[in-house]
Amino acid sequence: MRRGLFVLQLLSNILSNLIYFALHVTTGGSFPPPLSAKAERDLIARMEAGDEDAKNQLIEHNLRLVAHIVKKYYSGQVDQDDLISIGTIGLIKAVSTFNSSKGIRLVTYAARCIENEILMCFRNMKKSAQDVFIGDPIDTDKDGNTLTLIDIIADDDNIVDDIDLKLRIEKLKTFMQESLTPREQTILILRYGLGGKQELTQRMVAKQLGISRSYVSRIEKGALEKLRKLFEAA
Repeated sequence: MRRGLFVLQLLSNILSNLIYFALHVTTGGSFPPPLSAKAERDLIARMEAGDEDAKNQLIEHNLRLVAHIVKKYYSGQVDQDDLISIGTIGLIKAVSTFNSSKGIRLVTYAARCIENEILMCFRNMKKSAQDVFIGDPIDTDKDGNTLTLIDIIADDDNIVDDIDLKLRIEKLKTFMQESLTPREQTILILRYGLGGKQELTQRMVAKQLGISRSYVSRIEKGALEKLRKLFEAA
């Protein structure tokens, strides 16, 4: 019963806040500036003490995060205004349910909630669509590649984790090219199937390169240690 009342209250707050922030952004013409770390901490403390105005300020000053996510990752979407409205619902949910004792930053938590709200919208579109096939193109990514509905709804990973993984892959490529010898690069590529190649055992790599398995093991271990130190330094 309490959970049901909480959900109804949350939905009511979301609707009223969404109308307010939509009008505010429309009439203001720009998003409020981001908060300083200290100002955000103070507002979070006030909100957790029951200050409704503090909660509204946190939502208001994080609206640009919604626009950033929509414009950066859904740049080919026609109805960006609709996505911003949907993302704002995620932001309001994030601020309303944020718990500073969890040790996670508000912006990180809010980004996840915003992205999840948008993805949920796409999933609901898939369920309700009668004449839309999940293989139909509906968007393009930042490189101009076509995205289908299934590309979007099938990815349940959080966008933050996805971005982090891509950044790490790009760092790995750079570190390998700049810091490893050609032989070290070759052994890691063969051992771990990088670049779409088949993953090989140390014995198979040794046979292919005409060296001993123990030598392959020694080179592999040294190369991995170099990369580990580079990642730690970065």
